[in-house]
Amino acid sequence: MSSERTYRFAAARTARNRRVGVRVRWLVNDVGNALIEFGLVAPILVTLLLNLYDFSVLLWAAMQTDYAAQMGAQAAVKSCAGGTLPAISNCSGLSAAVTTAIHGTSLGGGVSLASGFPTETYYCVSGTTLQSVGAYSSPPSPFDCSTAGNSAVIPGDYVTVRVNYSYTPEFSGLSLASSQTLTGTALERLQ
Repeated sequence: MSSERTYRFAAARTARNRRVGVRVRWLVNDVGNALIEFGLVAPILVTLLLNLYDFSVLLWAAMQTDYAAQMGAQAAVKSCAGGTLPAISNCSGLSAAVTTAIHGTSLGGGVSLASGFPTETYYCVSGTTLQSVGAYSSPPSPFDCSTAGNSAVIPGDYVTVRVNYSYTPEFSGLSLASSQTLTGTALERLQ
């Protein structure tokens, strides 16, 4: 009888050890660790990638805003240079040419001409910079560059174009980039 009891006890212990062994092996098994680690790191990685995208688009939009202003200034020169100055009052197609040029960039209708622009100003070269000597409504008197140190030179007539573009990040809930108005300004000599 005791051998039968011993056998049952040994069989029960072996079955119990198998169940416990399965549980212990499950706790020790590291097959799912990579999945758990990826689950912890993935949100951080995705957030970084989305921020990278938004900042890239922001930099691109800033460059395109400057480009749109430059295209507007060049359109002003192309359509009004050689005509009677000041171009703002004597060149009837100035605003239309500038607006068409800025909308012809990759920003399209999203970019707009800033209020009060284009403007026209007289500048003289002073060393390596331009010095404003008067506006078209109040030209310098005498009409020379004496205020810039060279009375033998007449001032140049420059047109200034300023444009605005409203930037909104694609992933505003996750992005560190904020919505903002980008401004680009360009200056071109008419005469």
